[in-house]
Amino acid sequence: MGCDCGFCVLRTRSVLLINRTGHLVQTHVLRDGEKTGMPTIQQLIRKPRQPKVRTTKSQHLQGCPQKRGVCTRVYTTTPKKPNSAMRKVAKVRLTNGFEVISYIPGESHNLQEHSVVLIRGGRVKDLPGVRYHILRGVLDTQGVKDRKQRRSKYGAKRPK
Repeated sequence: MGCDCGFCVLRTRSVLLINRTGHLVQTHVLRDGEKTGMPTIQQLIRKPRQPKVRTTKSQHLQGCPQKRGVCTRVYTTTPKKPNSAMRKVAKVRLTNGFEVISYIPGESHNLQEHSVVLIRGGRVKDLPGVRYHILRGVLDTQGVKDRKQRRSKYGAKRPK
């Protein structure tokens, strides 16, 4: 007697068994004899299904949309292999004590050591270890000058 589940085609064969309560149960038996298949209701009562644990990609924000911090080092670094540039980054000590590396977006900046900045989540794909962005136009960070489009992302005022 075959099964149409798709799982049986390559690795297993379908077997009908009578369990302890006298009910007919379909199960799959792997080639090496190990049983697989769906759990019984009793097994689910004994050990319910566990929901998948979702991990956050910006754990140092601790669930907050942004965090304030102080720059401990402002420097440039080079990206991963196919790209070539000098990316501006800052090491920031957050108010919760964590020290993270944050990217400084836009052209030119006024940040230096001891500048107070606001960071948000968001990694930079070609910089390993950089998982945060510094918000422009907030606290000690100036907005980008002469920015005409996408001004809200760079903290630029509306041109006259």
